[in-house]
Amino acid sequence: MIIELGHFALILALLLAFLQAAVPMIGAAHGRARWMHFGRQTAWSGFGLCTIALLALMHAYALSDFSVRNVVENSHTLKPLLYKIAGTWGNHEGSMLLWVWMLSFWSAMIAQAAWRLPETFQARTLAFQAMLLIGFMLFVLCASNPFLRLEIAPPEGFGLNPVLQDPALAIHPPFLYAGYVGFSVAFCFAMAALLEKKIDAIWAAFLRPWVLAAWVSLTIGIALGSAWAYYELGWGGFWFWDPVENAALLPWLSGTALLHCLSVLEKRGAMKNWTIFLAILTFSLCLLGAFLVRSGVLTSVHAFALDPARGVFLLVLLAVATGGGLFLYALRAPYIRGAALFRPFSRETVLLLNNVFLFAAVATVFMGTLYPLFMSALGLGSVSVGAPYYTATLVPMLVPFAFLMGLAPAMAWRAGRPDLVLRRLLAPMLLTVVAAVAIIFSPLPSSPLVLAAMIPAVWILLTLGQDVLRKAGNLRGLAYLPARYYGMVIAHAGFAFLIMGAAGATQADSEDIRWMAQGDRARVAGYEFVLLTATSDLGANFNRDKAVFSVRPTTGTAASARYFFMTPEKRWYPESEKATSEAALSLRGLDMLYVVLGDQDEKNSARFVVRIYHHPLIALLFAGATMIALGGLISLTPRYRRRRGT
Repeated sequence: MIIELGHFALILALLLAFLQAAVPMIGAAHGRARWMHFGRQTAWSGFGLCTIALLALMHAYALSDFSVRNVVENSHTLKPLLYKIAGTWGNHEGSMLLWVWMLSFWSAMIAQAAWRLPETFQARTLAFQAMLLIGFMLFVLCASNPFLRLEIAPPEGFGLNPVLQDPALAIHPPFLYAGYVGFSVAFCFAMAALLEKKIDAIWAAFLRPWVLAAWVSLTIGIALGSAWAYYELGWGGFWFWDPVENAALLPWLSGTALLHCLSVLEKRGAMKNWTIFLAILTFSLCLLGAFLVRSGVLTSVHAFALDPARGVFLLVLLAVATGGGLFLYALRAPYIRGAALFRPFSRETVLLLNNVFLFAAVATVFMGTLYPLFMSALGLGSVSVGAPYYTATLVPMLVPFAFLMGLAPAMAWRAGRPDLVLRRLLAPMLLTVVAAVAIIFSPLPSSPLVLAAMIPAVWILLTLGQDVLRKAGNLRGLAYLPARYYGMVIAHAGFAFLIMGAAGATQADSEDIRWMAQGDRARVAGYEFVLLTATSDLGANFNRDKAVFSVRPTTGTAASARYFFMTPEKRWYPESEKATSEAALSLRGLDMLYVVLGDQDEKNSARFVVRIYHHPLIALLFAGATMIALGGLISLTPRYRRRRGT
């Protein structure tokens, strides 16, 4: 009965979405306040109904209701409760219901912000949100219905994919979808602004917190997915340049550019065209990601490989939203004029150039992701685009991009003075040169690609530090700088740490793959690994082989340090007949030791394939990702600045 209630609630929400798309739009066109207010009421009602629908499906998963086909295909009675609930969105149908719920949530939040937004603008924004809701609700109800029942309920379900049974993966999709769907607000704000022919600093100030909230959510979602891939998949990497991973990276890059454009528009009234275009592009890339994951056009551990007919439905949604947005943008182009002019040597120019680099990065990743699909579709053979392509194309962009990141804080708005900028940056420039020499002669990894990342990262950190001290004036002044400014500093510093960690972990890593039995030894990156024992036992819903390694450093002053232990596992899930590797991780300073227990030797059950990795500086990568998200959260705080002496 509860599952039918959820199904009925979603149908009612669809009917309300049709009203929300029409009534407020007509009210805004004719100045009817009651009609415009109707959009707020329907937004909240629709959110409530979508919540009932989502909770009904979660209830079916929590109780293992195997009369529901979606539960049978993605759950099992032996699963822990957390993973039963996570199974709600760990499949195509449930994930699309979560997507619809997120859309209704953002609509309700726009309705809640009524006191901040002009009536006509809010009404039009809610109407556009409802149009998106209609498209995705029709997709769920007609092509991806999670509420379908079976005539005869089986006694047991098939179970959730074991690699998805992880706490990080349980919360990764909600954050990722909050980011994806959150950018719909930017799209709808842009559409409403184009209709009203009003794009100014006030509009940018309204939009910025929404974009920032979506960007932070997407950042957290990507970071959680990266961490999960690192310790769960057992291949020793955090990013494979998988098409589905790239599908999340694309809107993150364009969303980053959008945030910078909004900052310029809010402060200087410039970059209106860039802002509108990026608002449309970012949400379009989110829709493209949904299409890639669910169309069945690619194979990935992250993908829902399904009937291509569903992909056609999503492709139509993508075409209508993107085509309609760009068409309206073209119609209103004559009304979008930049109010503020700026000279070539100014902060606006630096931010514009950085946006060009971000857009170039989007184009590069886009081509690398879709080019193999185009080649396959045209029957021109199979092409693999991997890390070498992205390293060769993105690293050359990194150096000028990082240089401009460090240059921007020292530049003045509208018109800068070269002599003043040179005086401000003289100390960071000299210290960067000193740091480069120190890195070359230090024990740190010093391959060309590592240096290409390290030196720009040091430059960013030094210029940020110099800017903070210049703005504060003294230590006491640090307490009076705005939280939004500190958020920017933390996020930019996090980016510097991230590129250092990524360079060290991928370009200076060590690995050893070998057969090992009890008593065997291996040496990797100055550490000796000894396999002490390998045993088998039972877990909550799996069988496992578990190995214990003793590890000790063999070089340097740490050679006399005590042993420590690492315990990788190999798990077998009988209900799904799948195996997973549980890597053992040990953080040693900024470096990570990583051990994976592989397959058992068929001829000698005492031997296992063992993979050992050493990833230098990888702690900086995850610290940097955390700082980027934290900086965004801090920047979401209201604009407030304490006065000196109070």
